[in-house]
Order: sequence, then C-alpha cells, then structure tokens
Amino acid sequence: MNEVADCPESEVEEDLSNVEKVSLVGAGPGEPELLTVKGLRLLETADVIVHDRLINNRLLAMARPDAEVVDVGKIPGGGRRQSDINNFLISTARQGKRVVRLKGGDPFVFGRGGEEADALVAAGVPFEVVPGVTSAVAAPAYAGIPLTHREHASSFTVVTGSLSGKGGGNSPDWETLAKTPGTLVILMGWRNLSDIAAKLIANGRSGATPSAVVSWGSEPWQMTATGRLDSIADIAKSQGLEAPATVVVGDVVRLRERLNWFESLPLLGRRVLVTRTRNQAGLLSRHLGELGATPIEIPTIDVRPPHDYSKLDEALAEVSEFDWIVFASANAVRAVYDRLVATGRDSRSLHGVSVATIGPATADAIVSLESLPI
Repeated sequence: MNEVADCPESEVEEDLSNVEKVSLVGAGPGEPELLTVKGLRLLETADVIVHDRLINNRLLAMARPDAEVVDVGKIPGGGRRQSDINNFLISTARQGKRVVRLKGGDPFVFGRGGEEADALVAAGVPFEVVPGVTSAVAAPAYAGIPLTHREHASSFTVVTGSLSGKGGGNSPDWETLAKTPGTLVILMGWRNLSDIAAKLIANGRSGATPSAVVSWGSEPWQMTATGRLDSIADIAKSQGLEAPATVVVGDVVRLRERLNWFESLPLLGRRVLVTRTRNQAGLLSRHLGELGATPIEIPTIDVRPPHDYSKLDEALAEVSEFDWIVFASANAVRAVYDRLVATGRDSRSLHGVSVATIGPATADAIVSLESLPI
C-alpha cells in the first residue's frame, strides 16, 4: 500500500488531455457485502483505490492484483490534510488512471465527499457518486433498532456529534434537537457523548429516554449498549465500547430486545480459518459469514493437472475390468471426465462399473455432468 505525500495545489498540473473520471464510492459501514453492485464493479476495475482508515480489508482484497491501493485515512486528532487528498485525486485522474475514492458509509453523509467533488469540479475533473449504506441506518439496523416504527417514531434526524462543545458555527443546535420529535441518530459523537446527553437533557429531552450506542456496526465484533439517556455514556464505557460508534436516542431503542438478530448469530465474533483451494473456499466462507463468523481464507492446497497422465490413462483404458470407481472429491470427478474426453472416449467407457462418491458435493459434481452415469 502507498501513502499520499504532500501535494501543494500549485503542483497540480493543468493537463486535461488524458483525464479519467473519479468515482466516489460508498463502502457501507463495514460489512463488505453491503457494498453496492456498481461499487463492486468499479472496485474490481480501478487502477487506483484511495481509501479511508476504517475500510474493511476484505473489500480491498476485491481489487485487481495490480491496482495501486492508497491509504489516506484520517486519525482522530491528526492525519492527512484534506487538500492533499483532493490534489492527489486530481493529479491521479489526470494521469489517465481510473480512480475509486472508497469511503466508509455514504460519501455524502458526513464523508466529506461533497468537498472532494467540489474540488474535482473546480479542477475540471469529471466524477460520479456511488451512494453507500450509511452507518446512520445500518448500525442501528444491525443492532435490531429500526429508526422508524408506526408505534414509536415517524421520523429520524441524523446529526454529527464531532463539533459538540467547540462553539463552532456549524455546531448542532442541541436546543432544537432536544425538542425535535422522532429518533435522533448521532454520528462521530463517542468522545462527546456525556456532553451531548447533558445538553439534550438541559434543553428538554427526558433523561429517561431509551438510548443505545452501537460500536463497530455490522462488523463481527459489533457491540451494543442500551440504557437511559442520562447514563448511556457511562454504561457504554463500562462495557468496553469504543469508536467508531453510532448513538441512537429515542423510543425505538426498546425494540432491540425483540429484534436483536445480528448479535444473536451463533458464530458472531469468531474467526474461522478456511484452508480449501481458493476457487472452492467461497461457498464455505459465505456460509460462515451468514452465521456471523469472519472467514480467513488461506489455501493450503492447490489442485493442478499432473505432469504425466500415463498412470491415469492406463487405469481408464482398463476401467471396464473394475468393479467400483470411488470418487473422493469433485476435483477427481472433473479430472477423470476431462481425461476421458481428451483421450477420445466418453462416459460410456464406465458402463457396467459401479460408481460411489464421498460426500454430497462429489455426488453433485457427477450429476452436473449429465452424460456421466451415477
């Protein structure tokens, strides 16, 4: 992976002859499968991927092997300047490279995607936006908290908590928010949660309002704390939650007790090593993921054709003399069938020979070869 060096604006050349479009792609809150179909297509074909700090490594693994992957993630209290990121996107696109700017959640929901798009327009670089699943919606959903419900809330408000207590002109209007009906969702408010809760209560929101903190929403290590607004900060800290965190304030939090589906998965938080061949690991990994596990694919075997087919050819030439053929794997089924065809024969050569398989996948492989008798 590469890093962005300082790129003063004056060094960004004005050459538009070979410029490529920059794609601002929302990666979702963490779970790789929440990436959109269009986002995946762009990720798989990009020359350069410029990503944020919290992007799941499983998403980056979907990139082309020769793609340049650049980490421009900001860290709390520091990190790379936004102007450097903007200029890197511009200069890279002007080199004729297809750039995917991969951002957590949605690019236009507290993702500074609007700022980056504005810089691209000013530089004459075309761009597109591929919306992502924002953590404001996904994290509560993965915690079993619907933001709206006919019996609890008919609206929701999303606000940033990162400017709380700083007195800036863009600081949320907590007085108005405290009186706004419906569900309140606070992003980037973990460090200021105690202060935020106090401001809401001081401006009229009941301290008994059901509240929740969802840490690392949609990730296998997701944790959720619930309680009253006046104590939720202390409860979340005592339970070991940490940023990134999504805060939900409102009566809908009560529904988590019945709708907590994700954190109830039997393998949630478990890491499972998958050692199958790379082209066969996908199905098992997908099933593991559906149970909440994090599959780690490290193939320890690789199925390749032999250097010498003489032994197999001798056996197949005398196959009618055998009573049984036992296939131990789907790979063996395909290998034998392919060799029969390569030597000018077909499945009729197995006439009169009983066939057995080990495991249902091997049996399915035989069934899939319609001309091969079972």
